[in-house]
Amino acid sequence: MGRIGVEEAVVALKLKEASNWWHDVNESPLWQDRIFHILAALYGLVAVVALVQLIRIQLRVPEYGWTTQKVFHFLNFLVNGVRGLVFVFRRDVQNLHPEIAQHILLDMPSLAFFTTYALLVLFWAEIYYQARAISTDGLRPSFFTINAVVYIIQIAMWLILWWKYIPVLVILSKVFFAGVSLFAALGFLLYGGRLFLMLQRFPVESKGRRKKLQEVGYVTTICFLCFLVRCIMMCFDAFDKAADLDVLDHPVLNLIYYLLVEILPSTLVLFILRKLPPKRGVTQYHPIR
Repeated sequence: MGRIGVEEAVVALKLKEASNWWHDVNESPLWQDRIFHILAALYGLVAVVALVQLIRIQLRVPEYGWTTQKVFHFLNFLVNGVRGLVFVFRRDVQNLHPEIAQHILLDMPSLAFFTTYALLVLFWAEIYYQARAISTDGLRPSFFTINAVVYIIQIAMWLILWWKYIPVLVILSKVFFAGVSLFAALGFLLYGGRLFLMLQRFPVESKGRRKKLQEVGYVTTICFLCFLVRCIMMCFDAFDKAADLDVLDHPVLNLIYYLLVEILPSTLVLFILRKLPPKRGVTQYHPIR
């Protein structure tokens, strides 16, 4: 056997070993529990960080009520806390009947995650429009309308699946999630990009402006990539059974997916937006009505 033939045999053997490792981990109940418990712990940690930050903000500015910043951190706490509990009881969730109950418990936090970060897009859009002296009256109604439409469509599909299980509707539901994620990614690209370019053209050089520019740039990039990866992964999930995220025997895929699209982005965004508001005299603070 020539040198090239030996090298090909070695590569084939390594690929086989990697494939066996992937299969062995996925099929092992012990590793399944370990990976899902790791995910639960990571989600729990992010939830605690969001709750601590919410408490710190409330202690700093209690007089402002439910501001955008407070709602954002509360939703982060809620989403990550529920997701962590779902992974703690993943085996019980997987055995729920009817099967639609499994989809609801796994998909509802994803909807809430979309709402959480759409709120950030709304906040940036308000800042951008106010800076350009454009009316912001239609932004909040648009935000609530878009979220209502997304939830109504998804709930309607759940009710149909509850009434009669239709496999093609399960695929359609995942494609719908992919579309919602793409819409969120484009929202960050549009308003985050606009706000970034506006700050970049701002004539006054100051440390505060540079920090705000970096903040908007980092968060826009992170969230755009997060929702774009979610969109791509949900498309694979919809049409490739080997990429199904709703089964117990794909723990490694679940670990990679949820790390990339929820845990890591949430952690980075919470770190970047960790600055507390000043105690008084804040003119750009907007309570949620």
